[in-house]
Amino acid sequence: MLSQKLEKVQAIFAEMERALIAYSGGIDSTLVAKIAHDVLGERALAVTAVSPSLLPEDLEEARIQAAEIGIAHELVETHEMANPNYTANPVNRCYFCKSELHDTLKPLALERGYPYIVDGVNADDLHDYRPGIQAAKERGVRSPLAEAAISKAEVRQLAKQLGLPWWDKPAQPCLSSRFPYGEEITIAKLQRVGRAERYLRNLGLKNLRVRSEGNTARIELPPEQIKEFIFTTDLPKLVQTFQEYGFIYVTLDLEGYRSGKLNQVLTPELLNAKS
Repeated sequence: MLSQKLEKVQAIFAEMERALIAYSGGIDSTLVAKIAHDVLGERALAVTAVSPSLLPEDLEEARIQAAEIGIAHELVETHEMANPNYTANPVNRCYFCKSELHDTLKPLALERGYPYIVDGVNADDLHDYRPGIQAAKERGVRSPLAEAAISKAEVRQLAKQLGLPWWDKPAQPCLSSRFPYGEEITIAKLQRVGRAERYLRNLGLKNLRVRSEGNTARIELPPEQIKEFIFTTDLPKLVQTFQEYGFIYVTLDLEGYRSGKLNQVLTPELLNAKS
């Protein structure tokens, strides 16, 4: 069954003949880049958008992964932070981000002779609240993984099967996802969150988030790591460091990390207002 889905993605790329991949460096777009390169070779191009919401280390990982796959890789700057619709951080913030991304990629694709732009959206994403998908759809962007009905779990299976060492890489959405809807996003706030998460990663922690809520940093860790974190971390030093970054209060979310946690505040009324 999974082999048939892989064959479908391969067939999609074979029909395209040339494709530009919107490449974030996450496991979904990395798998897409791998398959595209396997099928199209030098007729596939991966492009990563650079903006203040992307951690420098995530960009470096994207570079390394693209080089290891062998796919041509380029960078473009996007300017979603100049759009007040984006920085106001409404519930459909991602719509404005993806609009900026694909409006930047489209002229590049036309200039270079790539008739198709593809992304890493998978089948599970279609059942979550993802306003960015609408922006991509409006611009004719293709989603081969979703078209082949490949789930997130199957993405990881295929990535492992194809020999990608990052098959179990944790999801790492952009830094703007760390703020509650309605709180204005600024470059200074993004940098503050980035520094805080980097500090925690340097302690050896993974799959974490630092949620920024006003002057409060709320640390989310996998539930199984919370106890060890409390008893082995120099908490006074951590608090002092976070305060140096600009936070006043530092808290630990006892529920632990859960993907999409900020979306639990979304009500049908809020969603309908932005649809």
